[in-house]
Amino acid sequence: MSVDGDPTDAAAQRRRQARENAEYHHAAAQRAAQAEARRTAPMVAEFAAAMRAAGVEPTRLRARPYSGSGTLRTDVEGWYVRRDHRAAVGTDGRWYVLVVAPSLRGRLTGIHVDPSDAPLQVGAGGRDGDSVALDVLLRLRLEAGADFP
Repeated sequence: MSVDGDPTDAAAQRRRQARENAEYHHAAAQRAAQAEARRTAPMVAEFAAAMRAAGVEPTRLRARPYSGSGTLRTDVEGWYVRRDHRAAVGTDGRWYVLVVAPSLRGRLTGIHVDPSDAPLQVGAGGRDGDSVALDVLLRLRLEAGADFP
């Protein structure tokens, strides 16, 4: 017997329909995220190349724990793109989110940070004034050059 039970059962039909709807929306969200990543990856890579061409030296990036204070050393070199140092572009031309789980071991030995897909709208869903388009953020950061906090 199937998990949904009798196909004529109204409750089983609703469960099946809800599962199909959830799968459809999940797949649509994945397609949208992949399309966004295809648009943002070249922007981020071009930013890294422009920073190198402008002679702006990269720095060893530090991550902030999402609770607690202080920072943790990472294994990534690059340029911070937000003043709060919560996002950066690595010398490899990839996007890094620098908010991590707090870790005593990480404080002592450093941490590994994986690259992620850059959003088209950085800070979306955050506080008022935190949201900015990726292309605008990268342009402003490039214009700031080495004079960036």
